[in-house]
Amino acid sequence: RFQIQRGKTDPTGYKSLGDCFRTIFQREGLLGFYKGIFPPILAETPKRAVKFFTFEQYKKLLGYASLPPGLAFAVAGLGSGLTEAVVVNPFEVVKVTLQTNRNAFTEQPSSFVQARQIIKTDGLGFQGLNRGLTATLGRHGVFNMVYFGFYFNVKNILPVNKDPNLEFLRKFGIGLVSGTIASIINIPFDVAKSRIQGPQPVPGEIKYRTCFKTMATVYKEEG
Repeated sequence: RFQIQRGKTDPTGYKSLGDCFRTIFQREGLLGFYKGIFPPILAETPKRAVKFFTFEQYKKLLGYASLPPGLAFAVAGLGSGLTEAVVVNPFEVVKVTLQTNRNAFTEQPSSFVQARQIIKTDGLGFQGLNRGLTATLGRHGVFNMVYFGFYFNVKNILPVNKDPNLEFLRKFGIGLVSGTIASIINIPFDVAKSRIQGPQPVPGEIKYRTCFKTMATVYKEEG
């Protein structure tokens, strides 16, 4: 929710992350934090299946290209992220639309009703259910590229520990650092995706249209 607001001039904007939490709780109740939860649940199983299956397939294909292992892991991660993005983007559009509805949880439409409304109004294309696809491609592609590239390279460098508890901590730590770095690098794409898929500042006018133009607009207006 915090990513979707349009800077300090947004009359309905949140002053901080804490203010965002307080406002949602006061206006929409505890269930307000769970708006749009059904589309991610529906997408989670195919998303994970696509991510790891395609990563392994891309990794095998890159084995024929004689790339250095570190680069091969990163490129395979990029490919798996781009494939994953195509699968999850329609779910993301429905999720963001539901999350920007500031009515009470019980007053908003269901995920299926919202999806039908989007298709009826804007269709299945890049203005409808696949709105913001380029930004989603960037978000998932960059995240998986950095995550898989960093994780497997560092995991192969740090020695395996014979103690199962320490070995668990080793893998957990590498995964934590990998996910943190990947999130920091891919967050501009995530903000662009949320702006494109969320409500436009002026009804009837499209301000946030493409991924990199949206990034440029956010940078120019908000730093």
